[in-house]
Amino acid sequence: QVQLVESGGGLVQAGGSLRLSCAASGSIFSINSMGWYRQAPGKQRELVARITSGDSLNYADSVKGRFTISRDNPKNTVYLQMNSLKPEDTAVYYCYIAQRTDIYWGQGTQVTVSS
Repeated sequence: QVQLVESGGGLVQAGGSLRLSCAASGSIFSINSMGWYRQAPGKQRELVARITSGDSLNYADSVKGRFTISRDNPKNTVYLQMNSLKPEDTAVYYCYIAQRTDIYWGQGTQVTVSS
C-alpha cells in the first residue's frame, strides 16, 4: 500500500501563487508517474501535470507557463508550484502515484482563487 499526504492548498487572490506538496510513503517501487489532477464542482477530474519515471513533464494546456511540477526523489515528494492563479483554477487538487498496474490518490486539497 501507498499513502499520499497533500498540503499547501488554500485561498489566494487572482494573480497569486500557491505551492502544493504531496509526500508518498509505504511500498513505493517501479513508479510510472506522479502528478496532480483537479476537480472543480460539476466538472470531471482532469490532469493538471505529471512527471514520469523518465522525467518527462506533461501539463494541461490551461496551466502551461503558469504551473511547474517537480519531484524530490529521496523524499518521495512531488510539488506543484502554481503561479498567476486564476479563478478558473479553483478546484480540489489530488495528487496521485502510478506504479505497475496500481494508482493511488491523495485525499485532496482545496485551492480557491478569488477574483
